[in-house]
Amino acid sequence: MPTIDVTLPDGSLRALERGATPADLAALIGPRLAKDAVAARVDGRLVDLRAPLEAPCRVELLTFKDPDAVGILRHSAAHLLAAAVRELYPGAKITIGPAIENGFYYDFDLPRPVTEEDLPAIEERMRLLAARRDAFTRAELPKEEALARFEAQGEGYKAEIIRGLEGPTVSCYTVGGFEDLCRGPHLPDSGRVGAFKLLSVAGAYWRGDERNKMLTRIYGTAFPTQAELEAHLKQVEEAKRRDHRRLGRELDLFSFQEEAGPGLVYWHPKGAMVRKLIEDFWREEHVKAGYGFVVSPHIGRAHLWETSGHLENYRESMYSPMDIDGQDYYLKPMNCPFHILMYRDRPRSYRDLPLRMAELGTVYRYERSGTLHGLMRVRGFTQDDSHIFVSEELLAEEIARVVKFIRHMLTSFGFTEFEVFVSTRPKEGIGEARWWERATDALKGALEAAQWPYGIDEGGGAFYGPKIDFRIKDSIGRTWQCSTLQVDPNLPERFRLEYTARDGTRRRPVMLHRALLGSLERFFGILIEHYAGAFPVWLAPEQVRVLSITDDAGAAAEAVLARLRAAGLRAEADLSPEKIGAKVRLAALEKVPYVLALGRKEAESGQVAVRKRGTNEVETQSVEAFLARIQGEVAAKS
Repeated sequence: MPTIDVTLPDGSLRALERGATPADLAALIGPRLAKDAVAARVDGRLVDLRAPLEAPCRVELLTFKDPDAVGILRHSAAHLLAAAVRELYPGAKITIGPAIENGFYYDFDLPRPVTEEDLPAIEERMRLLAARRDAFTRAELPKEEALARFEAQGEGYKAEIIRGLEGPTVSCYTVGGFEDLCRGPHLPDSGRVGAFKLLSVAGAYWRGDERNKMLTRIYGTAFPTQAELEAHLKQVEEAKRRDHRRLGRELDLFSFQEEAGPGLVYWHPKGAMVRKLIEDFWREEHVKAGYGFVVSPHIGRAHLWETSGHLENYRESMYSPMDIDGQDYYLKPMNCPFHILMYRDRPRSYRDLPLRMAELGTVYRYERSGTLHGLMRVRGFTQDDSHIFVSEELLAEEIARVVKFIRHMLTSFGFTEFEVFVSTRPKEGIGEARWWERATDALKGALEAAQWPYGIDEGGGAFYGPKIDFRIKDSIGRTWQCSTLQVDPNLPERFRLEYTARDGTRRRPVMLHRALLGSLERFFGILIEHYAGAFPVWLAPEQVRVLSITDDAGAAAEAVLARLRAAGLRAEADLSPEKIGAKVRLAALEKVPYVLALGRKEAESGQVAVRKRGTNEVETQSVEAFLARIQGEVAAKS
């Protein structure tokens, strides 16, 4: 029998018979790996353990320590969900069921409604299917044969998918008696699915198009062990408690008005105050960092978006044009072309570079109604946008400045844990390899100099240049994509940007796209959930509430309120006849950082009873001492 050489991750070789599988390789290496392996990566491609190896290749055996293996687990759980629904709901039509972050879902066209009360029964049927330990088996079928098979089963959605696929064959997976159109890979058998839980039911349009039929989407999650599942469910419950949409209503921060249209944010006074504080800090720090502020229009002629490439590559996310004087104008989805026009407005020389433009610019992008999600996914939002025009000689130095600035801004808002990735050249990347290598090395070098650990997202860069993505980790361990830094020689080329170099030659600048906070709306939503609505003192819309304990303390309370406001604090007073306990509880519900209470004794002594949010301890001190205390916290951003 002919043999092939298989290269392992450590560079060592194993000789296998042609047609052997990754499972055979695992058994050759040792019984522990044979037991733990669930899938393989062959020359970078994920495959089943039973996939035949026909030529020399590099093989990495995957256990549940690998995130890709956990994704395969969740995809396999989605197939079990579909199998269970088909058994429990005769006539159910299946559509798609992918793994997603922290879970999976499957969309169904069901003969009768399903509610969350039905989930335990579906989950129990999934457990029965898992207990049978049926193998996930793959079959490659001629496209026409697969089409005829699914049409015969009445699976019109699957048939529609097959018609849209390229190539002469398609792959299907069978587990038990359930067959599904699927690329795979999957776990070896249903018994390896592990610990799972169905979470919720929602509606979803077929192919995400509102013109299509509304389907039933069932969400679930799955983990290798019960302990991991329980830890995740605990986090989910905590996330519900912190949900920015609920807290936004309870704390009167913002709203959405369906009468005016979905996906558009209405900032209420308290929420607008927090936004102002974020913006004020943002502007102050940009002045220190040498940026110039710009303000650009909200619309631009079609020609601008044609030159930038947005109409060619981003049209689906742009709104329909408006006719002005016989010409098409578009709401801006991005600020970049406007900043470019300002750069191009006058001749530039090396003395102007780096030229740093910053704008809190509101942009508009079409999002399908089913994808809108509170502040996290809206149709109109404000980017903390900046574009830096720099010579190639100064590129590495400027990237290092931006990386340092990003860390400063994110830590100032209370984030201390990060995941950072450098995205490298994709297959469709344009430009010289030398330039890509230099730009990527500059990104890596800046992170290394900042002692910021990073991973590599191979091929994840934009077609025009590499980038760094910064993800922040919140107080309950979730990660959020936030800051980004992209290197772009493409738009300067499209718009024919130039500057005069020291030697008098005309050269193209390099453009850096840079966002520190991203969308202000989304960042505000992240802050709400990170702090569970209890903002630090410097960001709190109301920092202090002054309470009267007795009616005759009202005048003294008003005098304290005036002193606090004169010192620049955001303070309010509750002089109502309610009992002091009720006033304190209300302030706690509204998450006010400090409560100052005054009764007859405090009014006579000129002191206040201070209670800090989250504690039951009361400390009596002078107003001057309290002012020094809270102003210190504001200055320290604590």
